[in-house]
Amino acid sequence: MAEKKFTVLDLLELELQGHDSLNLKCIAGRRGLTRPLIVPDVNRPGLALSGFYEAFAYQRVQVFGRGETAYLAKLKNEGNSENIKKLFTYQVPCCVFTHRLEPNKEFLAIAEEANCPVLQTDLESSDFSSRLLRVVSTVFAPHKTMHGVLVEVYGIGIFLSGHSGVGKSEAALELVERGHRLVADDIVEMRCVNGNTIIGQGANNQISHHMEIRGLGIINVTQMYGVGAIRNQKEIQLVVNLEEWDSQKVYDRIGTDQKTVELFGVKVPMLEIPVKPGRNLPIILEAAAKNERLKRMGYFSARDFNQNIIKWIETGEAQAVYYSGDDFY
Repeated sequence: MAEKKFTVLDLLELELQGHDSLNLKCIAGRRGLTRPLIVPDVNRPGLALSGFYEAFAYQRVQVFGRGETAYLAKLKNEGNSENIKKLFTYQVPCCVFTHRLEPNKEFLAIAEEANCPVLQTDLESSDFSSRLLRVVSTVFAPHKTMHGVLVEVYGIGIFLSGHSGVGKSEAALELVERGHRLVADDIVEMRCVNGNTIIGQGANNQISHHMEIRGLGIINVTQMYGVGAIRNQKEIQLVVNLEEWDSQKVYDRIGTDQKTVELFGVKVPMLEIPVKPGRNLPIILEAAAKNERLKRMGYFSARDFNQNIIKWIETGEAQAVYYSGDDFY
């Protein structure tokens, strides 16, 4: 099944807030709102308007700032509309006028005839371009959905994986109760941004902050614990695989060998934590988050412990303790 195209209309309908808001509205060419955005980049069409169309990056969003708008006014005064008509012979996805600028009626008429959307924003050109690039880089980033729970613990994004019924949601609920934050439960959508950062969020914004607890049912974390108990998205910095305790399996007890899992070619630290009655998973996950933060600060407790043991052995103190034991013959 082919992936759904991202269109100009999709760009207008994005629910963006704060520093991501684009403040866009359509002022002409509504029939072309279904045009797809193919290249996640912008272009300033000054050279094209002057007649130079070689290497014209027509597949990008065309941004018209004060300079381009002033040049359009100059072309109108000169009665020269040929270069404008030629611009719209290309399949331009849309034109965006920044600074709340409005093109002349002739430009709008040509765009309308070509079914090319003309958008307007009150943002400055540089600000709009940086915001748009940030937004479309996320939209066009490689992505996939995975079964699991994503929580933020002490600032570390932890993705909990494991078989159904192993206790992922219950552990996440206890973490929320202890003051940490839920990002998504059950289905997590992951995106690789900038080639080295894995961002996770709920696959559906309407249900991502709900949790299914067996024996209790569906609960709304936002309503029960407040908006401080949730996040819309978070970088995945640690993957924890929960599995039922296997007495035949040898689990890592030192932690000197750091396991990783590849997500979109990015290696993310990974832990395997066995689950059985009596183990307090939330406390273990809190310790794992703190330990991961220490590693990112340059302190690796397991390797430090190992080096201290080696130094202790090299000093001869270990041999003295061993040979002085009461059970030595």
